[in-house]
Amino acid sequence: MEAEEETQERTGTGEGSESGADQSPGPDTGAGPGESGKPDDGEDTVRSLRDELAAVMAEKEQQLSAWQRTQADFANFRRRTEQERVDLVRTAEASLIRELLPVLDDLERALAGLPPELRDLNWVEGIVFIERKLRAVLDLHGLQPIEALGKEFDPYEHEAIVREGEPGEATVVTGELQRGYRLHDRVLRPTLVKVGHPTNKKSE
Repeated sequence: MEAEEETQERTGTGEGSESGADQSPGPDTGAGPGESGKPDDGEDTVRSLRDELAAVMAEKEQQLSAWQRTQADFANFRRRTEQERVDLVRTAEASLIRELLPVLDDLERALAGLPPELRDLNWVEGIVFIERKLRAVLDLHGLQPIEALGKEFDPYEHEAIVREGEPGEATVVTGELQRGYRLHDRVLRPTLVKVGHPTNKKSE
């Protein structure tokens, strides 16, 4: 009996050993890092940074274009405002100078009809000085006389008051009745003239 019990104990111990061996963990077959099929975190970060950089560059280009358009609009506004200011000043100058031209005409006529024996008087010299000073101020503001005598008749600069001969034949200014003026290359007042034949035809 004792021999049989020992045999059973050995048999039980062997079976326990074998079942324990069967329960031991098998070889590790899990995938290592980067072998699971998922995208790598580093590549995701690089791709995200590239997308952000592209978005920032696009926004920068839009802002630069908007700034350039704003600068161009402002430059145009400044030029337009400056031109309007210049035009306004010139319009005001033209209005004032046009009112002063009759005064200048009167001074010229008074001095032209002055007797020679009176020209050396002090008060006459004073009038001459005033006339010259007024003309210098007007010249400084761009007023220039229109040369008419002996010139071809120009309807933009001359106004015919007296005409000698037929309109097609009277083409030359033969007399100046009232001087005309330009202001900044624009006719402020046309010259009142007498128009006649050219000198060579008249002599024939």
